[in-house]
Amino acid sequence: MERCKLEKFRSPGRGNGLRAVAPLRPGELLFRSEPLAYTVCKGSRGVVCERCLCRKEKLLRCSQCKVARYCGSECQKQAWQDHKRECKCLKSSEPKFPPDSVRLLGKVVFKLLRESSCASEKLYSFFDLESNIKNLSEEKKEGLRHLAMTLQLYLKEEIQNASQLPPAFDIFESFAKGELTNGT
Repeated sequence: MERCKLEKFRSPGRGNGLRAVAPLRPGELLFRSEPLAYTVCKGSRGVVCERCLCRKEKLLRCSQCKVARYCGSECQKQAWQDHKRECKCLKSSEPKFPPDSVRLLGKVVFKLLRESSCASEKLYSFFDLESNIKNLSEEKKEGLRHLAMTLQLYLKEEIQNASQLPPAFDIFESFAKGELTNGT
């Protein structure tokens, strides 16, 4: 495997960053990986495959939760390892459907519990993401508290108490990390 040409660094007051540690060619691919977790947003649900995100007119529906949809049986099989715990949560939350940010953080929790790191975590892990709590208004914090309670209710089928969460995982703080605060 080729040596990584990037390193992570901390910039006080500005957060985390990446910088080149070797000469780069224009257009050179520096890093590629699957994301830690992703979810199909409400507006695209039923239109794109939950696994490959391809748009297709006719999608196969998960026979258990009846929410997740896949372009074919291959995508459904590939997604099962990540979907099986979410599937139980989706079934138990019927008829209400969780907000996209709750579903996404639920997927992050299940991925972290599997203790299977993915390539996207070679440079930064989920726990390296900075919390933005100190920069949020009280109104925004209240909204995140509501999302944290919603996530706890959503996960109740799989996670009954905080001791079952990944070590050092704080639900409220996690909503204030990275892109999770966008759109909430």
